[in-house]
Amino acid sequence: MGYQFLAGNSGSEYVLESGVGLLASILYVLRMHGSGHYDFQEIAKPRVELKEILVCWFSTGLLLAFIAFLLKISVVYSRGAFIIFGSLAAVGLLLSRKAAKEAIARAVERGAIGGRDTVLIGDFAEMAALTPADLLVLCGATEVNRFILGVERDISERSLLDTQVISAASQFVRKHNCRQVLIALPWNDIDRIELVKNQMKLLPVASQLLPDLRIRSLTSLTSSAQRGALVVEIQRAPLSEWQRLVKRGMDVVFSSLAIVFFLPIMFLAAAAIKLGSPGPVIFRQLRRGFNGKEFVIYKFRTMTVQENGSHVVQATRNDMRVTGVGRLLRAASIDELPQLFNVVKGDMSLVGPRPHALAHDSYFETVLSDYAVRHHVKPGITGWAQCNGARGETPTVQHIAKRVKLDLWYINNWSIWLDLFILIKTVFEVLRKRNAY
Repeated sequence: MGYQFLAGNSGSEYVLESGVGLLASILYVLRMHGSGHYDFQEIAKPRVELKEILVCWFSTGLLLAFIAFLLKISVVYSRGAFIIFGSLAAVGLLLSRKAAKEAIARAVERGAIGGRDTVLIGDFAEMAALTPADLLVLCGATEVNRFILGVERDISERSLLDTQVISAASQFVRKHNCRQVLIALPWNDIDRIELVKNQMKLLPVASQLLPDLRIRSLTSLTSSAQRGALVVEIQRAPLSEWQRLVKRGMDVVFSSLAIVFFLPIMFLAAAAIKLGSPGPVIFRQLRRGFNGKEFVIYKFRTMTVQENGSHVVQATRNDMRVTGVGRLLRAASIDELPQLFNVVKGDMSLVGPRPHALAHDSYFETVLSDYAVRHHVKPGITGWAQCNGARGETPTVQHIAKRVKLDLWYINNWSIWLDLFILIKTVFEVLRKRNAY
């Protein structure tokens, strides 16, 4: 544009030159993004990719010139403006890349970014072999939170120490809300890998097995593409930060509207409970939520008992403990409405795996290895399992296994549209009153 101004050209030339510059920038960004140029691991490296940047930028310019030639519009554009723009932009790209790398390096050195939400679990030999340069490429930081497994030769002693170390790592992950666990173990140490893998099922984090010392010796790990090819994904993170934000936004909006809409019904239900039988209106019980954290769930009291300990008996069809008013509330699922306040508080979501009593959780975890994966997302008022008939009591392992299978399908296939579909389907499921007692 400056060249056109100095040349005394009209304003229409400004628009044409701006359009070409914008198109060139978009093509450059797309091409570099496809090669992993903007990945954190690449930006964190100190070396400025002089050759890659210049080749990509000038080939983009040649591509645009070729397209203009084919369309026979090359005469419209000034060669001088094209050359000046291409040269100055190349210098600007190199300088901006250098500035970005220096800013990232200072941030990594301060610990402001990279590594703070990552935990590294492994044996002493593999940990010692990981240099700061390796860590920078593998996890985007020169240092991470390390938990070193035992070095004892006695298998039983080492296994005991390994369990203690992994337990400590799990507590650290929960306390600091870490998002990623990296495993640094020899790939032929199957028993230890399985031990860590099974413990990671309890945590809603991404788990990855790093290439061991032998594998790393075969490659320089110079790019993020190589890193992605060599790192083995043990467990995928259930929801990204953006997905959690979207789901949380929907929960707050929809639950707030539902509270306003159902408020008269909740007042009538509370009055009926108070007049129908002695005891509190709201039943409170401890349940496990996201990441296994305990919270107090709210329900309208529908029984004469309020069990909340190590022994909780599930409600059954024609259960004599259910009050007359409670039977009506349970049939219409009105007893679940106070959980809307759990959703507003953030303990629950509108849609997710249904939370069970702590006593039942403890038992189910011993008979189903994947049961704890249900805690990778917030529990819900309704869920995919409930919409498919898996609600009510779970008298056998087969019943809870079916529910867990449906819950895991929901976690692995989550989308905002699936949540909306489940909410709509829940309305019809409530009207059917299937297994509602």
